[in-house]
Amino acid sequence: MNMMSVWRQITNKTFQSSSTFPSPSLFPTPSRFFSSSSPYLVKVGIPEFLRGIGNGVEAHVQKLETEFGDLHKLLVVRTLKLKKLEIPCKHRKLILKYAQKYRVGLWRPRADMVKV
Repeated sequence: MNMMSVWRQITNKTFQSSSTFPSPSLFPTPSRFFSSSSPYLVKVGIPEFLRGIGNGVEAHVQKLETEFGDLHKLLVVRTLKLKKLEIPCKHRKLILKYAQKYRVGLWRPRADMVKV
């Protein structure tokens, strides 16, 4: 028996055992497997981004806002630029780590809970 006839027998047996054909919704499309960042309800700027990181990184808000101005420029910054701004190594590593996660869509700063 060749491979095609074996494949036909397998598929015929599975479809004959079930009275209906599987619906296309049971087969996920490739787009469902990729993560995409959801639209942010709260505008994220440099202060919110650094507060979301925590660990003392928020102490550099003033320096980074005057140097970069908006979050997009901070997300593409290199480590040498942060070093020239005299940001400690541990904080540089945290900023770069969370910037990459934010760009990919795996992390975002939490919105502050509003007290009622």
